[in-house]
Amino acid sequence: MPDVRTRIDTLRLRLIAPDPDPALGQAQAVADYFERNRDHFARWDPPRAPDDDEPGAIQRRLLSGAAAFEAGEAFRWWLTVADEPRRIIGSVSLSNLSRGPFQNANLGYALDAAAQGWGLMQEALLAVIAEAFAPAINLHRLQAGVRPENHRSLAVLARLGFADEGLARDYLYIDGAWRDHRLFALLNRGFIAPAHW
Repeated sequence: MPDVRTRIDTLRLRLIAPDPDPALGQAQAVADYFERNRDHFARWDPPRAPDDDEPGAIQRRLLSGAAAFEAGEAFRWWLTVADEPRRIIGSVSLSNLSRGPFQNANLGYALDAAAQGWGLMQEALLAVIAEAFAPAINLHRLQAGVRPENHRSLAVLARLGFADEGLARDYLYIDGAWRDHRLFALLNRGFIAPAHW
C-alpha cells in the first residue's frame, strides 16, 4: 500500500504531519497557534485541560500524533502558509478511522482567526479529501459535525459537496453546554474495494 503523504503542498499552503523533533520547532509553533486563537476557538472546541497548551503536553500530543499517523490510525496535518513554513495557521484531521464495511473517518478542521475569509480552509480540505480518497488511505466516506450557527464551516462543506445528513442533538459538550450539530458526509465514488471483498 502506498504511503500517506506527511507533507502536502497546495498553491498557497503546506500541510505537514505531526513531527516531535525538537529541532523543527513544531511544538512551539503549535503552542503559538493555540495561544493566538484561545478566545476564537473557545466557542467551537470542546473544553481543554488547563495544562493542555503547555510545551510538555503539546510535545506528547505530537509524539502520539506522529505514532498514530505512522500506524494509519489517525491523520493530522498542520497548516502553514507556503512562504512562512514555521507559522502554523490551522489543522485538518481524520480521526476515528473505521475500516471493515464502514471505511469512514471523522473530518476535523480549524483555522487561525486572522487567516479566515481567504479560501485557505477550502484549499486545505480539498487536498486532504484527495489524500483520504486516494489509494494510500482509501476511505469510502468522510463525515463532519458542525454547529448550526457556524456559518463559515457550513458554507465550506457545502462548497465541497458534503451532503447534510441531519441534526444530532446534544452531540458535543462545547462552550459550557451540550451543543447540537448538523452531520455531513462526502462519499468517495472511486473507492477501491479490498481484494478479499
